[in-house]
Amino acid sequence: MEKIDFKKKLSTLYSAPTGSFATIKVPVMQFVKIDGMGDPNRDPAYKRAIEWLYSVSYAIKFAAKTKLQKDYVVPPLEGLWWADDPDDFVGRRKHLWRWTMLIMVPDFVDRSIYEPALAKSRDKLGEPPQSLRFEPLDEGRCLQTLHIGSYDDEGPTLARLHNEIMPAKGVTFAGPHHEIYLSHARKTPPEKLRTLLRQPVKSAELS
Repeated sequence: MEKIDFKKKLSTLYSAPTGSFATIKVPVMQFVKIDGMGDPNRDPAYKRAIEWLYSVSYAIKFAAKTKLQKDYVVPPLEGLWWADDPDDFVGRRKHLWRWTMLIMVPDFVDRSIYEPALAKSRDKLGEPPQSLRFEPLDEGRCLQTLHIGSYDDEGPTLARLHNEIMPAKGVTFAGPHHEIYLSHARKTPPEKLRTLLRQPVKSAELS
């Protein structure tokens, strides 16, 4: 049985240059998602969200392998991040952040696989976070770069994106800041973390 690695199969979505932003077109994809707010390093709800996302995602993976004869590597953790005041995000004022953490689910999985996987996780973890859901994400046109280093060092890159690159391209925001974590945060030194930074955009003339 082939084991699908979506980082390779969808390589344009899971790779980017460093130091510059590539323009990509992201298709509609489906995810398991959980919402929250506050500093992810301090809020226990963030840790609980991650635990639930991985539990459900692995239950989906094993169900798909058994029922559909399709095996795959669980895709990396991703996060949508924003703040009511964008400066609070770029300025790393994390207690004011809002987030949606998510893990991609292959398009051959539907609710008939998801619902039993959710039930299996509920048996282990109790009642899920209220915002836990299985739904699509449609980002479309995006600018994307690869950041190597600490998450807290992203600020200058994002400031350049917002203040220089996007205005020069004549585009504006079409969704929240999106991060894809290619490294294991607890096993990788901060200076070697690899994180894709993605920003959905649209023509500024249409806004």
